[in-house]
Amino acid sequence: MKLILVRHGESAANFENYWTGWLDVDLTTKGIEQAKNAGKKLKAAGVVIDVAYESVLKRSIKTAQMILKEAEAHFVPENKTWRLNERHYGALVGKNKDIIKREFGAEQVKKWRRGFDEVPPLVKENHFDRRYDNLDPGLIPLGESLRMTSQRVIPLWQDKIAPALLDEKTVLVCGHGNSLRVLVQYLEAIPTDQVDQIDIPNATPVVYTFDSQLKISKKEIL
Repeated sequence: MKLILVRHGESAANFENYWTGWLDVDLTTKGIEQAKNAGKKLKAAGVVIDVAYESVLKRSIKTAQMILKEAEAHFVPENKTWRLNERHYGALVGKNKDIIKREFGAEQVKKWRRGFDEVPPLVKENHFDRRYDNLDPGLIPLGESLRMTSQRVIPLWQDKIAPALLDEKTVLVCGHGNSLRVLVQYLEAIPTDQVDQIDIPNATPVVYTFDSQLKISKKEIL
């Protein structure tokens, strides 16, 4: 019973230092190589992937597909879900982090980035493409705190990922910094006031081994 958590490789937004959220940005050349290396590490460690979950954003999808290819698991089922999307940063999306820091102050930006209940300024209206057409509009936020992000991620664990693990599948979850942060917080029962200490580097596989009661018996960072 193994769960592999991997944040996508470096994206254009990571490189250019702006808030991304649900903005659909691509991987950089470095990000592509990071994703391939993550797959190679999993193969070298003898991890055999049975099923993959990824967000509906291409930086996650491409990272997952390159990992699967390098790990010789490109044929396994892939499940794309909005529940693994990055946290929706509201009106901050597309803004340079350094400029926002100068405008609002470093302390406020830290709260927006790491506080569990801090909601960013909301966007007035979303302008998304058809990938969300079948999603209940009431589920699409105008901005999210980490708690709100957790409330959409954890049902994916409960309804899909945990049952797959209990079926003795090895599950790859390729998400984003914050969607994985809240999942780690939940799995490891980390207090909400310590969530800011959870670091999720790009394209670094974290492999959890679970017992039959879905208790963590081992955690390994490749």
